[in-house]
Amino acid sequence: MDRNEFEKRYIKARREAIGLQFTHLNSMQREAVLTTQGPLLLLAGAGSGKTTVLINRIENLLKYGSGSDCEYVPAFAAEEDLILLENYVKTTPNAPLTPQIADLCAVDPIKPWRIIAITFTNKAAGEMKTRLEKTVQESAEDIWAMTFHSACARMLRRDVDRLGYDRSFTIYDTTDAASLMKRILKDADIDEKTFPPKTVLTYISRAKDAMISAEEFLEEAEKNYDARRKVIGRLYLEYSNRLKSSNAVDFDDLLLLTVKLLMDNPDILQYYQSRFEHVLVDEYQDTNNLQYLFASALAGGRRNICVVGDDDQSIYKFRGATIENILSFENRYSEARVIRLEQNYRSTGYILSAANDVIKNNAGRKGKKLWTQKEHGEKPALHVVEDERAEAQFVADKLMESISAGMNLREHAVLYRMNAQSNQFETAFKRSGIPYRIFGGTGFYERAEIKDMLAYLCVIYNPNDDVRLLRIINNPPRGVGLTTQQRAAGTAAGLNTPIYEVVRNAQNHEILKSAAGRLIQFTDMIAELRDASEKIPLDELYDMLLDRTGYMRMLTEKDTFENQNRIENVRELKTNIIRFINDNGGNLFDFLSETALFTDLDRDDQSVDRVLMMTMHSAKGLEFDTVFIVGAEEGLFPGMRTIGDHGEMEEERRLCYVAITRAMRKLYFTCTRRRMLFGKTSSAEPSRFIREIDGDNIDVFDRTDRFGSSGLSYDFNDGDGFHDEYRGLSNQNHATSAFPSTFPSTPRYKQAFPGAPMPEQLPARPAFEAPPPPAVNSFKEGDAIVHKAFGPGIVLKISQAGGDALLEIDFERDGMKRMMLKSTARYLTKQKNPDPGI
Repeated sequence: MDRNEFEKRYIKARREAIGLQFTHLNSMQREAVLTTQGPLLLLAGAGSGKTTVLINRIENLLKYGSGSDCEYVPAFAAEEDLILLENYVKTTPNAPLTPQIADLCAVDPIKPWRIIAITFTNKAAGEMKTRLEKTVQESAEDIWAMTFHSACARMLRRDVDRLGYDRSFTIYDTTDAASLMKRILKDADIDEKTFPPKTVLTYISRAKDAMISAEEFLEEAEKNYDARRKVIGRLYLEYSNRLKSSNAVDFDDLLLLTVKLLMDNPDILQYYQSRFEHVLVDEYQDTNNLQYLFASALAGGRRNICVVGDDDQSIYKFRGATIENILSFENRYSEARVIRLEQNYRSTGYILSAANDVIKNNAGRKGKKLWTQKEHGEKPALHVVEDERAEAQFVADKLMESISAGMNLREHAVLYRMNAQSNQFETAFKRSGIPYRIFGGTGFYERAEIKDMLAYLCVIYNPNDDVRLLRIINNPPRGVGLTTQQRAAGTAAGLNTPIYEVVRNAQNHEILKSAAGRLIQFTDMIAELRDASEKIPLDELYDMLLDRTGYMRMLTEKDTFENQNRIENVRELKTNIIRFINDNGGNLFDFLSETALFTDLDRDDQSVDRVLMMTMHSAKGLEFDTVFIVGAEEGLFPGMRTIGDHGEMEEERRLCYVAITRAMRKLYFTCTRRRMLFGKTSSAEPSRFIREIDGDNIDVFDRTDRFGSSGLSYDFNDGDGFHDEYRGLSNQNHATSAFPSTFPSTPRYKQAFPGAPMPEQLPARPAFEAPPPPAVNSFKEGDAIVHKAFGPGIVLKISQAGGDALLEIDFERDGMKRMMLKSTARYLTKQKNPDPGI
């Protein structure tokens, strides 16, 4: 055969032979793995296995390089090599590659240290590392699988001196940044109510993302005579100066300084472009401007950039994420290939159909449709209730049903649009004895005592860190009061020097002479610990810190329950240090960098069985067997500020899509007829997102007294100006399994909700009588009971509370629980006492 025919067959056989190593993937996943050259956009729908694709793609690069995606044929390739490849493909499709065939398939295999895979959270990066270790073994150690901020911190540690910083810089998290801004506002005598620190920092963050310096921001504000922005500009300038003088950076600086480092230093840019042959970016729809510039700079040489994301899940505009990065990828990389991952492995058919129904109404999207080989499952259900208290009780009842059916609470999530909605659910869950956790609450690394310990470690590493130094200089109390601290800070500001230098030389400053002995004693202690940090392991340094600072003695002097918890937390930090040393072998800088970049998602303890409550934004990246989307009402979800704003409404609809696709098996929506929020009661109307779901893909249950005292009605809008009044059919408190409305005969409504029954199709319903509330004296201490969800137990204590009672019950399986009688009685059965002596 001629050479052209030979090469065509050789290339085809080589690709097919490599493809046989990934037959466990579906066809589009396999296509993504085998596509290795040039820009690649993977549009990965929710639950489509994108992490699996990334792991297998890296495996392919390490083993076979560009073998599956190039037209190169080695000059020494002979016809017998082609026969070997073709016979392997034809006769042994499931057999492993022999070393000889593997050599024929490989074209410039990539070294692991030439791959960088970037994601957003430490948890996601850790999962990627773990899976890489299982797949490619020891090669995983050399792959840069990490977050944007971790990658930038590593690069800055190497070359930040080019930007005028010392390599021993420390990282300020959001709490530290807020503390610094509060101090700046106080020093400038600016009212925090007029310029809230969080608001000012948001302006600064957006400016940094746009690469606008403090000087440029202030100049623009003065040019436009914008008084408010001029104040923010001056605060921005002071904030930047204080960070620089403390040799500290915030989260935005990690990105900004790294991008500047690459842009302003061609040799450094060339180094990283040469080092990284392949750049992979996960969750690309969540990237902001700086993250886009960072990734594109690294890939600028070979343009081997693979971005994975879902434009339908871009929900972080408020954090600076821009959906344009993913929508315009093909414009920025004209040779880019696009592969859609649409097969979902998470959810049942009806849930996916509901998600598709909602998201198809967005115009700004690339377009894809999720599908699954799973069964249709149960339809999502909308439950209409009277008010927010009935809504919370409905969810509590459903959770109790699940527990009694043998499910774990951690398989359930309650998702809401705003944190304020959690209030009623907390009350209902406490009254029913349902363990819960509010996702986004105080995490381990946010506790005061842990922040104290990390502040000490930061100052040991970087004494110029003013924020951390002021946190610990009199903690434990060592006679350095607020007045002395303010004098030291003022002196340092006047001299444009770090506070540590002023404190260290306190005897040279007249205003500090009275406290000089105590101040110098503090800096001597820090110097001693700094010297030790270079000689002893990190865990031993931590023990020395606890002893020398007297922090542990301070906690043990007062034997209170609160202090005992603090002691346990301080000790537990050593566990994290030891684990970090074992996993990473890192130094103090690496440990401080990792802890500074932790998110609430990284801190979740999956071993504790409790229902999770969280905002829909926090649910991104998670999955649960059963999901409750509560408050599905106009003005709440979508929020009032988004109504009338096309761009904001599309983001809100993407948020709904994300919330729906968290559910694996069961999905509940709830809405009320009236809701009290922030002390104001108003009538409610079902969310337009519910109305966008085809009637074949959702059931509606009305649990209200629809002709009773509320006198409310709902309007369902088909999106084309038509309204259908959603009125109750009787004054019976009852739930129906379809749209319980008086439907007009218009075909447009039938098309919007096909299969919805007409009134005459609805079955006759028996009268419903609510059970009378249990009497306070219906149980007594010592009663043996059986709870529907928690099983057998003994009532240990009953405390009267008005017309209700608090029960303390010791359950055989779940231990002590406290429950309000009226909320719990329906689940309790009194048993004959097995022990007459009780």
